[in-house]
Amino acid sequence: MSQDDLLENYRRAFDNKVGFGRRPALIMIDFCQGYFDPDCDLYADVEDALASALRVREAAQSAKIPVILTNVSYHPSAIDGGRFFEKATPLRYFIEGNPMAAFARGLEPRAEELVVTKQYPSAFFGTSLASTLTAIGADSVLLTGLTTSGCVRASCVDAMSHGFRTAVIADACGDRHEAPHEANLFDMNAKYADVVSEEEALHFLGGLSTERAAGDR
Repeated sequence: MSQDDLLENYRRAFDNKVGFGRRPALIMIDFCQGYFDPDCDLYADVEDALASALRVREAAQSAKIPVILTNVSYHPSAIDGGRFFEKATPLRYFIEGNPMAAFARGLEPRAEELVVTKQYPSAFFGTSLASTLTAIGADSVLLTGLTTSGCVRASCVDAMSHGFRTAVIADACGDRHEAPHEANLFDMNAKYADVVSEEEALHFLGGLSTERAAGDR
C-alpha cells in the first residue's frame, strides 16, 4: 500500500480533530540526561526535540498555564520496577542517584513547576497526575517528551482515557529512530489525540497569553 493509499484508508475512519482545550497543562515527559549523552545506551540524538520543548515551556509560562515535568526513579534494589524494569534493561540508568536520570541541561525544574516521579511508561499510571490535573481544573494536556513510541504514547493513551483533551506536539517529542517516531505520531493522531506542530502550539499558547493579559487589566 502506498503512502497516499494509507492516508486515504485512515481518513475514511479516522479523520477527526478535537482541538485544544481551554484550561491546558503542559506535560514534559522524561527529558533525562541519558538521552543526550552519547556514551549512554539511552542516547537518542533528540536535541531538537528538547529545544522545541523548551520554547513551548516559555510560551506556557507566559500563558500562565501549569507546567509538569516527569522523571523516572527506582529504589536501589529496583523492587519497584516490576516487569518493565525486567524487560527494558536501560532502565538501570534510572536507579536512584544515577546521573543519567537527572533532568537534561536547560530543563532543571523551576520553583513553580511540579515534578511527577514514575516507574512505568505512562505519566498517569501509579501517580497522582490525573487527580492533580482534575483538582486544578485542567481540561486538556499538551504533551512533549521522550520517547515518542514509549512513554509519550503511553501517556497520550492514558490522558485521553482519563478524559483530558490531548495534543501531542510533534516537534517537541523524539525517539531513537525516525520510523517509530513517525509511526506512533500517526497512530496517536488517528485515534487518541491531535498531533500538532510547535508552531500550532505556540500560536495557541500565544492566544491564551493575550487573553489572560487582557483579563488582568
